[in-house]
Amino acid sequence: MGAGREALHELEAAGLARVEGASVRFRHPLVRSAVHEAATPADRREAHRALADQAEGDRRAWHLAAATLGQDESVAAALAETAARARDRGGYGDAATALARAAELTPAPAVRAARLKDAAVAAWLGGRPGQAESLLAEAREHAAGDAALGMELAQLRGRFELNSGSAAEAVRILAAGDSLDMLADAAEAASYAGDTAAIVEIGRRASSHPEGFLRDVLTGIGLTLSGGTFPAAPRMQARGDHTAPREQAHADHTAARQDALHQEAHPDRSAVPERAQADGTTPHGHEAAHALLRRALARADELSEAAGLLWATAAASYLGEADLSAELAARAGRVARVSGMVGQLPVVLEFVATAERIAGRLAESQAVSEEGLELAREAGYRNTVAAHLANLAVLAALRGEEDECRRLAQEALAIALPHRVGLRAGVAAYALAMLDLGLGRFAAAHDRFVAIAAAGPGAGHPTVVWRSTPDRIEAAVGAGDLEAAGAALEAYERWSANAATPESRALLARCRAQVADGTEGFEEALRLHGNPYEAARTALLLGERLRRAHRPGEARPHLRAALETFQRAGARPWARRALGELRAAGESAEPAAAAPALDVLTPQELRIAGLVADGLSSKEIAAQLFLSPRTVEYHLYKIYPKLGIGTRTELTRLVVLRKAPVAGQDML
Repeated sequence: MGAGREALHELEAAGLARVEGASVRFRHPLVRSAVHEAATPADRREAHRALADQAEGDRRAWHLAAATLGQDESVAAALAETAARARDRGGYGDAATALARAAELTPAPAVRAARLKDAAVAAWLGGRPGQAESLLAEAREHAAGDAALGMELAQLRGRFELNSGSAAEAVRILAAGDSLDMLADAAEAASYAGDTAAIVEIGRRASSHPEGFLRDVLTGIGLTLSGGTFPAAPRMQARGDHTAPREQAHADHTAARQDALHQEAHPDRSAVPERAQADGTTPHGHEAAHALLRRALARADELSEAAGLLWATAAASYLGEADLSAELAARAGRVARVSGMVGQLPVVLEFVATAERIAGRLAESQAVSEEGLELAREAGYRNTVAAHLANLAVLAALRGEEDECRRLAQEALAIALPHRVGLRAGVAAYALAMLDLGLGRFAAAHDRFVAIAAAGPGAGHPTVVWRSTPDRIEAAVGAGDLEAAGAALEAYERWSANAATPESRALLARCRAQVADGTEGFEEALRLHGNPYEAARTALLLGERLRRAHRPGEARPHLRAALETFQRAGARPWARRALGELRAAGESAEPAAAAPALDVLTPQELRIAGLVADGLSSKEIAAQLFLSPRTVEYHLYKIYPKLGIGTRTELTRLVVLRKAPVAGQDML
């Protein structure tokens, strides 16, 4: 390195570089690039070897990798350790780069394939899907003969397919595995597709695994959808091609749904089968399914990863507890934001945005979906793009923006239907139904809800059917089809039989009240509601019934409270409907518009406000939203005067109050 010292002296003399302690500083980056390019490859390798002798840890590993020609397992292993450390601190992009270089240096084909697989996983979690797919393809070339590694690669391929391709194809790929993790991925794909028969069969296969959180969720969901008993003969083969003719698949889906609707639910939650019987049946039926889901939810506080929390949201959903499901989804979102798994975030935000909408926080849901949509488009996750478009379509429907709702719904359907993503196709169809319902087109809304309930795999989803049933009942009553409303209520009662949260009981009481006489059911619902938006819808229905019963004085307080809530939420069609009823009930003065509170903030400002309420510093918020800390502070500077506050503590209080459940007596 003697010649290097002489060259350095010349650079210093010319004013192009200077030595500062152990570092060399160039006057300009272009000078540094020129020096690097002027060196021969051999010179650069020699420099890296010299630097490796002086460095430690990760820097040493990278210098050794740059100095190495050909393959060297010791250097590859050092770089793999560097990747592990990067992964532990959430640096998945850095881990992917390190593992990809480690694989190049690895002489053993099987070890090289394993490192390429790990690199693909890290790239995917780091939000680099293109790099992930390239690494996966290379890993498959080197994995011949290793069945276990081949199955891991198939699982990864199935995940990629679920993100951007056909959900039905993802089910086929993932259902080939027997591990619980792979069965869970297959169940997720089947759920996206809305393939009830596949979910039931995966639940049957999961029941043979040892007791645990994931096993209980998969088995409990399968039993719920099968009507409480697994079929004695599997509908899907355990190996090879798991596809069936489309006609048989649709028949299985229809049979499973009819079984679930006609099986009587039993409220005993104490019976928990330790294992399914040898013939695939269980001794307790529906109560066993609900007990398994309850047992899984009892472990929710132990969960520390977003994926586990999302399975907990599914368990709550299949118990009929949409409010608990929304709460767990919000937890998953908070975990995903601090995990560093950029590739996972847009998917998790699908469920966070839905949770915010279900809670009636429409502006927050809009902000989350807009963020998720941007991230999903950048990552190339087309099915996640469809999810956020569908949620945005529902929000546009609730605001009465007809053209925007139709545009967003059609964009979502253009992705979801060809990709067989029934969950998102169902939500897009729900948006169009809610548009008609909000605008008072009850017959059109009723027809759309009937179509949602009848949709098969790839076009609909049982969860969409269940969650939309209160709206379906309202549309049927408004259209004068009381028989259809009664049938929908019977199905909703079966699904909600084991729901225990006050909000789920409130929705059931409201549904019953709509097909009964009197006002007692609505009043019971208002006592139970913890969701201000749903309470407003119940108050509107109660006010309408009281006015039609010639009790306008009793109707007005309920209609006035509903109007104020709809105004705050920005639900303009519902506000117009409440105002029309209020005037018909004799309200002469124009009610003052409710204070907009957080709704005056832009989507980016709402995201920042939410993260401030979670206790994050400006630096931490900047890292999560890919902004500079200065930009975050600038947004806070704009937020404070909009809300009439001056501190983070006051902002946190506003956000927390916005999200807190409200006692029934305080709502109206």
